[in-house]
Amino acid sequence: MPRILITGAAGFLGSHLCDRFIREGYDVVAMDNLITGDLRNLEHLQALPEFTFMHHDVSTHIHLNGPLDYLLHFASPASPIDYLKIPIQTLKVGSLGTHNCLGLAMAKGARMLIASTSEVYGDPEVHPQTEDYWGHVNPVGPRGVYDEAKRFQEAMTMAYHRYHGLETRIVRIFNTYGPRMRLNDGRVLPAFIGQALRGEDLTVFGDGSQTRSFCYVDDLVEGIYRLLLSDYAEPVNIGNPDEITILQFAEEIIKLTGTTQKIIFKDLPKDDPTQRQPNISKAKKILGWEPQIDRAEGLARTYAAFKALPEEILYKQEHRDFKDYKKA
Repeated sequence: MPRILITGAAGFLGSHLCDRFIREGYDVVAMDNLITGDLRNLEHLQALPEFTFMHHDVSTHIHLNGPLDYLLHFASPASPIDYLKIPIQTLKVGSLGTHNCLGLAMAKGARMLIASTSEVYGDPEVHPQTEDYWGHVNPVGPRGVYDEAKRFQEAMTMAYHRYHGLETRIVRIFNTYGPRMRLNDGRVLPAFIGQALRGEDLTVFGDGSQTRSFCYVDDLVEGIYRLLLSDYAEPVNIGNPDEITILQFAEEIIKLTGTTQKIIFKDLPKDDPTQRQPNISKAKKILGWEPQIDRAEGLARTYAAFKALPEEILYKQEHRDFKDYKKA
């Protein structure tokens, strides 16, 4: 049975990856410090003999007994609400955490895949975004703590690949959605659905003309799985190129949920990208991958999952206590 370590495993994407690799017959070691992750995302796996959970912060150090074949580094705050509250922790998990994971992969002879992001492109001047575009990022703006952590993470990973010959993979993840997202984490889709379910007006930042391209989580996981097992070491975009404006998306959510509330507008946050659409030609050619689940089907699945949440979660506001990380 191949053995894989997944950091950030209690998060939205990490937990879905745990599910996939369990189904594929892997021995899964899930690691998370639970600063933004939630153990409820993994509770259905806890009793399985092939699943182990470790409560640990990879930014401090990392150690694992026994052999290791693969390592997926998904530990990082990904919501603007989170990384703006804990900017130093975000930078540390992208730098020190990545360094620690690369060292473990070296010691174990494991292949390592890092979760990068479309945010490495910043507010792009090239559309759609291809992997050879270097980006348009403000390193000292409020979003720079996340954007630059991911850019450094890519540079460190490629340095280990070129200098040490380590087997590495880099996935650049575009907007992804599905069950297990936190309703109030500040990202557009769970924010809209949460507001709709609570009967609140939907908040659109700016005039709503900015675009996003939403990929359902099952499609993303399939792309990551194929990339990990491929022979390709350069970054690969994984996302759905079906682009939509935020205003159109808000209207879709109102139609989906059958609610009657209106759309309200607020100021656009600083450095918020105006366009986001992946060019997935490389993923098609190298991995034979492209999304299979259209937005209508994916939204229906996601809405059903959110609608089934208990009221104490639906109406709970995000007041996460990050005091233990303020001195980081």
